[in-house]
Amino acid sequence: MRYTRMRFDIWLCLLLAYLAGMGTAKLTGLVVPSLYQRHVEQHTVADGDIGGKAGAEVFRAQSVADLLSHDTFTILSDGIEYCNRGGGYYGSHYMNAVTLPSGELVAAVINSDSVQSEGDYFFGVNTLPVGRVVYEDLESSPSFLGQIEYSEPLSRHDFYIDMLGGGGKAAQEDYAGWYTGTVQAVTILVCFPLLHSLGAKLGLFPFFFAPRAKKGEEKTSEWD
Repeated sequence: MRYTRMRFDIWLCLLLAYLAGMGTAKLTGLVVPSLYQRHVEQHTVADGDIGGKAGAEVFRAQSVADLLSHDTFTILSDGIEYCNRGGGYYGSHYMNAVTLPSGELVAAVINSDSVQSEGDYFFGVNTLPVGRVVYEDLESSPSFLGQIEYSEPLSRHDFYIDMLGGGGKAAQEDYAGWYTGTVQAVTILVCFPLLHSLGAKLGLFPFFFAPRAKKGEEKTSEWD
């Protein structure tokens, strides 16, 4: 088996760039809590709005006919049955297959922060967020249908239920990880060539690309 050793100057610059990335990621982590608080405020939906908690005044849909005849509604679910049937990404939204009391199955994007439980969250009765019908050709994404219909076909492919609205907060750990990871990666990508270029100019490392000779300077041949 053939082994290739990385040049000393390359791994040294990578190490220094990585340490710099750790530093910027640490600094970013100090700012993230305030950014996350603003994210939470922007993605918190008021009760009664689409994606918000459904009060007693919100119509409880029993069938597809009910969904199509009301501007807004909610659905009562047996625990988290909608999480166990199937789901998949349609565009940027993750949708679940929700069973209506009539037995019909429809696709819905759900704001989990607004699900209300009566009794046990897993096995009791859950009131899903306020929703509305969004007409969409779900058959335009065969891969999505293949995921969400893995256990049973949807009753309709011409709409889905929006129970998200402006909601959908990211978990704080995921939110912070995206920012710190991005900052660290950018720092490494920027610092590595800068560090190597500086070392090359100081004569510590060989150039990746030899600098062009200045105008008027004669190029010396290696045969001279």
